[in-house]
Amino acid sequence: MDLSRRGFLQAAALTAAASGLTVACGGSGSGGTKNGKNLTLWYWGGALSDKVVAEAKTHFGGQIKLTTASIGGDFKQKLTTTLAAGTSVPDITGIKGEDMASFLPNAARFLDLNDLGFKKISSQYLGWKTKLAQTEDGKQIGFPIDIGPTALFYRADLFDKAGLPTDPDKVAAEAKTWDDYFALGTQLNKKVPGTYLVNNIGAVFTMTVGQGTQRFIDKDNHFIGDQDHIRAAWTTAIRPYSLGLDAKINDNSWNAAIGKSLTTELGAAWHALDIEQAAPGTKGKWRVCAMPGGPANQGGSYLALPRQCRNPEEAFKIISWILSPANDARGFTDAAIFPAAPAAYSMPAMTGPDAFFGGQKIIEVFGPAAKAIPDSYEAPADAAVMAPYMTELTNIESKGKKPDDAWKDAVSQAKQIARRQGVS
Repeated sequence: MDLSRRGFLQAAALTAAASGLTVACGGSGSGGTKNGKNLTLWYWGGALSDKVVAEAKTHFGGQIKLTTASIGGDFKQKLTTTLAAGTSVPDITGIKGEDMASFLPNAARFLDLNDLGFKKISSQYLGWKTKLAQTEDGKQIGFPIDIGPTALFYRADLFDKAGLPTDPDKVAAEAKTWDDYFALGTQLNKKVPGTYLVNNIGAVFTMTVGQGTQRFIDKDNHFIGDQDHIRAAWTTAIRPYSLGLDAKINDNSWNAAIGKSLTTELGAAWHALDIEQAAPGTKGKWRVCAMPGGPANQGGSYLALPRQCRNPEEAFKIISWILSPANDARGFTDAAIFPAAPAAYSMPAMTGPDAFFGGQKIIEVFGPAAKAIPDSYEAPADAAVMAPYMTELTNIESKGKKPDDAWKDAVSQAKQIARRQGVS
């Protein structure tokens, strides 16, 4: 599996839950109080800056008592079950970006943030991110927290050893397309034996799909996972495997490999923290440049107000304050949460040099990438339909399955899942 900051923090939350820590679950219904001066906020570890959330309690303390709960385990399942029961529903809740599409068909469970003032400030946030939390008739159920603009992380010291450019702009020019990138990897492999370009081909597939405007299901609820754009992404993903540039890491060995045998990583802005935590001994050796083929988005979440929210106006003021551009910038400093508000990109909290990346100002890569991410449609069943492709790519790596056979099986299984999900 691909490790991520989200994964590390989720594990920490699970550990805390197992240790007997309690979670406050106030809200409307029989499990809570209808007092509009008491509001509850649910989120998961790493979703928000804990420092900013703590300050929000003080900032609004004169009018509202804000009780926060960091929820461990399966956040989506916990929220879904609570909303269905209609009791102990939080006044404010996080929704993970990968789950937003599945909540949109039940938008009536949430308040339309446009009615509370979001439309007036929506221009402060990236349009493509905002649209992903909108219903077809224009209701806005999610207030953007963060995003995951992608880039190419690379080991400048190993590039130098291979006689390749090390300057971010020059590396980006050398790896402008996926074919360019793989050619670079071939040179690296020859000059620095025992190294690999990618951790697994599933990561390449995820990125190439994310670079497009279509995914596996179209807006008319038709399955399109067998069309040219997905086949092209599949073909691109197979290339590093065929060229011997694939480390085939689909287990917990990534931590060891990142400090030794991996020359590059394809990842979102938050992945910088993963690398730093897993390979502290490589400080100063990494750099970041634009990703081959253009940027994609990986991750990023929202805050929403369930319809049972006891004081919508005050709740909206709270989330607007927590997610203001200035506090978004602080979130990046506190917990590597990359802002959905472009105004934050020019603030001191984000523009300083990063010692782990050799003093590079990495916002100069991720800022432009964030603004260039294409608008795409993600259907409620998209994640479920994508799963067989990822499984079959792993089967190629782990079992030596022929890529064409894996493709046929992935499409067949995806179609079955799509039909069960009501996709035609």
